[in-house]
Amino acid sequence: MEQEQIQIVIITGMSGAGKTVAVQSFEDLGYFCVDNLPPALIPKFIELIEGSNGKMNKVALVIDLRGRKFFDHLFEAIDMISLSPHLHFKLQILFLDAKDAKLVQRYKETRRSHPLAPNGLPLEGIRLEREMLEEMKGRSQQIIDTTEMKPIQLREKIIQRFSLNERHPFSVNVMSFGFKYGMPIDADLVFDVRFLPNPHYIDHMRPKTGLEKEVSSYVLKWTETQQFIEKLTDLLKFMLPQYKREGKSQVVIGIGCTGGKHRSVTLAEYFAEAFANEYIVHVSHRDIDKDKRKEPSK
Repeated sequence: MEQEQIQIVIITGMSGAGKTVAVQSFEDLGYFCVDNLPPALIPKFIELIEGSNGKMNKVALVIDLRGRKFFDHLFEAIDMISLSPHLHFKLQILFLDAKDAKLVQRYKETRRSHPLAPNGLPLEGIRLEREMLEEMKGRSQQIIDTTEMKPIQLREKIIQRFSLNERHPFSVNVMSFGFKYGMPIDADLVFDVRFLPNPHYIDHMRPKTGLEKEVSSYVLKWTETQQFIEKLTDLLKFMLPQYKREGKSQVVIGIGCTGGKHRSVTLAEYFAEAFANEYIVHVSHRDIDKDKRKEPSK
């Protein structure tokens, strides 16, 4: 059986050219990312990858400027990977660059000092860094000039060049929750379904959840539920492509009822299934078992 090829990307380039945005983009693409791994440890890290049994088949390493000796070790590590008899490695170097004036502007906006000129002018450090990175840039298979790019544009460029899947990494997370346990702080959109008929008040349904057919059928049978589904589906069909176009990697949709057990669970499951053919969808039920963990009142 042919061994799956392991993708290794080394992210490097000028300080201030976008390495932080780049590594976040690779994380969204499912890469295992390591920031500032010392090059001397790369051979050991390669052994770790080989021993992961395919669990680390996409890896991105961020390498920042640390001096001449640092880069000597890096070049040795790159040569080791490139000349390795293990043909299942595919190594690419991504070099992020930008014009000096733009880098100076970015340093002024962030009020940071350049790592090579902590007490001097940013331009001095930029020019020294560019000279030290000349050989590294020459070895790079991918060079992206971020001078005129916004972070979202850099993210899109990286996704376009390095995505190994046909599907866009944008995902939709649908979460049910109970308002009595608090609002989800990580939700982008929150919808309150407490206006719908509540199975809680039917004795034999009270201990059940929206994952069970009897409860979900009860919630979905009402005219107001169907009207809500129709209107919210139309809204999400409009909004989700806009979020995707703006470069968000995921949207979290919170659907809440009183206890997070019946109505919200039913509708979270419904919408997760409804959009599963268009997006990568994950569904979770934050509070579905909360009442089971509570001590009975005296």
